[in-house]
Amino acid sequence: MLIDAGYGNNTTFLLELEKRKLKYLGGLAKNRKVIRETQTNKGEEIRLDKLAESLPVEAFSAIQLNLDKPKTVWVAPVEVELSPIEGKRTIAIVMNASTFEQASDVDYFITNISDSVATAEWIVTTYAQRNWVEVFYREAKGWLGLSEYQVRDYRSLIRHFILVFCAYTFILWHTKTGGLRRRWATKPLNTFTEALDAFRTAMSFRFMEWLNHNRDVFISYKATLGFVWG
Repeated sequence: MLIDAGYGNNTTFLLELEKRKLKYLGGLAKNRKVIRETQTNKGEEIRLDKLAESLPVEAFSAIQLNLDKPKTVWVAPVEVELSPIEGKRTIAIVMNASTFEQASDVDYFITNISDSVATAEWIVTTYAQRNWVEVFYREAKGWLGLSEYQVRDYRSLIRHFILVFCAYTFILWHTKTGGLRRRWATKPLNTFTEALDAFRTAMSFRFMEWLNHNRDVFISYKATLGFVWG
């Protein structure tokens, strides 16, 4: 689970994820205090920014991110403890320069994924995918009404979310395939909104086709709601 930096700074939220034994990767604030082991095996409480400043240059590895524009970052994974979470967790200090003094942008991430998986490259590569999570929420809310529900009970909410997720997945798949989309349009459907327009057109056509053959069913349904035709 990718979580926003704001949620990552919320201890209650992290504890809930830990309680449910969910795997996560999120951000932390630079003033968050952690406990690291010293050379004398004693725990030392220190702010994340002070920890980053104290690390030697050799602790950071250069990682290239293959985004729209290639970007190089310097990453140092460190095992620390955070109160009140039990056990050690991996944090990653990510900078846009090879030294803390030269860096103008420093991020701090935390994960409960095992250190055999949560390497420096895995952490920054995985967190870079968070942008697509935001794209999903923007499109699902703006185009498919993810947050526009009129129900209150849990079962109905789940049904609403499932319908939205299914529609979103289908539309996204529709933009990625070349065979299916040509049945719905005579033009390329390369964007989410283009595929959504084709999806709506197809659904409207199928509803009208169904309605022409099932007028009695539709009239009976409306009658149960108190509506009749003159």
